[in-house]
Amino acid sequence: MTSTSSQAFDFVEGEVLPIDKPLEWTSFDVVNKLRYKIRDYLGVKKIKVGHAGTLDPLATGLLIICTGRKTKTIDHYQGLEKEYTGTFELGRETPSYDSETETTREYDISNLTPEDLRSATKLFTGVQEQTPPLYSAKRIKGKRAYEFARKNQGVEIKPVTINIMDFELTRIELPEVDFRVVCEKGVYIRSLVHDFGKYFDNGAVLTSLRRTRIGEFHVNDAYNLFDLVNIIAQEK
Repeated sequence: MTSTSSQAFDFVEGEVLPIDKPLEWTSFDVVNKLRYKIRDYLGVKKIKVGHAGTLDPLATGLLIICTGRKTKTIDHYQGLEKEYTGTFELGRETPSYDSETETTREYDISNLTPEDLRSATKLFTGVQEQTPPLYSAKRIKGKRAYEFARKNQGVEIKPVTINIMDFELTRIELPEVDFRVVCEKGVYIRSLVHDFGKYFDNGAVLTSLRRTRIGEFHVNDAYNLFDLVNIIAQEK
C-alpha cells in the first residue's frame, strides 16, 4: 500500500494496519511514530496502539499495528502462521547470531556442499525445542534478555517448543545462503540459523531478514510507514 490517496480512518473503534517496517527501526519505534501521529490526528492525549509480533531492528517487513479497540485482537494476529525470507553466512559466529555484534569465531567451510545443506533442512522442520538468543527481547526475571547480554551478565534462557513447517534454501553461494521459512509463533530465525551452523560443527550468522507474510496479510499489500504518516497528516 504505497498510495497516498485520502481515506477515512477510525482509530478509536480500531484499525488493523499492515506496515512494512524500515531497516534499523525497532517495532516500538514504529508504534511510537504512529501513536504520535494518531494522537495529533484525533486531538487527544491518549490512544491505544500496539503491534502483533516483534521484528528485530535489523529485520524488515510485515508488522501488524492495531489501534483503539482493535488492540484486543493482537493475540489473534500474533498466533497466525508467519513467513520469512533472508540470508545467512556460514563460517562465523557472533554473540547475537546476527550482524549486530562482532564476529567472535571463524570456521573452515570448504567441506560443506549444497547437497549437505539442503538435506539438513529436514532436521529443522516440525515441532522441536529452540533456545531464544540472549540478544533478544525475551523476558527473564522481569528484564529483556538483551539487557543482561549488553552487561555481559550470564543468565539462563530455557528452551521453548516451536513449530517450523517449511525451511527451504533458495540460493547457495557459499558462504552466503538465501532461505525461506514458514513457522508458527515464537520462532527466532536467528536461533534457527545459529543451530543450523552448529549442526555442521560450524558457525552461521543471520545477515538479512524480511517477514513477508502473517496469516493472509502479505508485505506486498502493506503500507510504507512514511506514506501512511503522510496520509494521516493529510486526513487531519
